[in-house]
Amino acid sequence: MTSIDVLLKRNQQLGEVTPTERPAPPSLQVAVLTCMDARIRAADLFGLDLGEAHVLRNAGGVVTDDVIRSLALSQRKLGTTGVIIVQHTGCGVATITEDDFKDELESETGLRPTWSVEAFRDVESSVRRSMQRVRRSPYLPHAENVRGFVYDVKTGKLTEVE
Repeated sequence: MTSIDVLLKRNQQLGEVTPTERPAPPSLQVAVLTCMDARIRAADLFGLDLGEAHVLRNAGGVVTDDVIRSLALSQRKLGTTGVIIVQHTGCGVATITEDDFKDELESETGLRPTWSVEAFRDVESSVRRSMQRVRRSPYLPHAENVRGFVYDVKTGKLTEVE
């Protein structure tokens, strides 16, 4: 049985998922970007309830072109005005380099990725860089209301990055 089969079986055991009558725009008018790391429960970090925020995830929790795309839709079509960026200690993206990972992929596939890996060494610097990308984006009308944090996966502490 594959992992997907396990999840589908769990879904069947849960029965019908309760439908929601909540509107699509998040009630707190905020979008949260964090890493895809399985140790991070994004909703639990902020005590989020269903329908309160958009939660975006990617490797590293970094602001990429695709994150800007999602934030532009979130702000312009669904009314969000705030952005929270959460990266974390012990991130796998901090253990690789841009060129080494691209070299590895090219060696195995014969193709070099055109996208950026967004590898980093210092998580606080990476959070600052991501906040600046949001603030400088011409596509985001609410780019001034962005805050960044580092989540410590060992202690659960959330530290704001200035």
